[in-house]
Amino acid sequence: MIQDIFPHQFDNSYRNIEPDEKSYLVFVHEQTVLLKNREQEITLPQFERVHNCGLETNYLFSISGHRFFLVDGRSREDDSSVLRTLLEDGYQFHNVSILREHSPKWMYFAIVTAYQLGNWYHNNRYCGKCGGFLEKSPYERILFCKDCNHIIYPKIQPVVIVGVTHHDRILLTKYVGAQHSKRYALIAGFAEIGETIEETVQREVMEEVGVRVKNIRYYKSQPWALSDTLLFGFFCELDGSEEITMDKNELSVAEWVRRDDILSEQDDISLTSEMIDRFKKERK
Repeated sequence: MIQDIFPHQFDNSYRNIEPDEKSYLVFVHEQTVLLKNREQEITLPQFERVHNCGLETNYLFSISGHRFFLVDGRSREDDSSVLRTLLEDGYQFHNVSILREHSPKWMYFAIVTAYQLGNWYHNNRYCGKCGGFLEKSPYERILFCKDCNHIIYPKIQPVVIVGVTHHDRILLTKYVGAQHSKRYALIAGFAEIGETIEETVQREVMEEVGVRVKNIRYYKSQPWALSDTLLFGFFCELDGSEEITMDKNELSVAEWVRRDDILSEQDDISLTSEMIDRFKKERK
């Protein structure tokens, strides 16, 4: 999955430090990040190229000693010397959602994680309680308001991914607008206020396809930066009628598919693909 970058090690401990010459710089603009993409191999600019330009940076995390720093990239069309230099070097703003099959994998994980934090900083400049300006803490990854002491942490929303099985079949779906896609999805949805994650599984399955489930079993979790979510994967079994009542506002396809009829999943990035592939390879 996207976070499986071994032997590289991800360290998200916050540090109040400045970049060194080899540190990577992350410019975020809307859904894009400034990077170099050559034959599906991606890299970020390093500080040594622009170290004399007076950039304001914010430490994000490190991967196996490689440090990553955020730079305000709101002015993509800005003709500043920094951006001009990097654009002349072949760096461009790329949509992060279309880079998932690029390499190296650890660099893509760094890019999407930095993108998530960059958007969090960008979207939380003012206090939602009193309207004051939010400041960065030198001690931990928070934003705080000096006027009313309100504190903001990075947004992480819990989501379930559910593989509903019935003997040698699994319930596969496609979202509205994706009916022509070759890829299937699993039932998925956000946890709501006041419910456990297991209750979320039961509710989402009932809402999307109208069936009951039992024997809910946790599989794995996955951070998914593109939607600020933490995904919880579960397998469960059909409990009762297998008749599907599909929510047409959410789904375009919902059907029982036999294990041997599932096409091999080529995506090694997502939890959904891994769960479908795991079911396909199982033999009971």
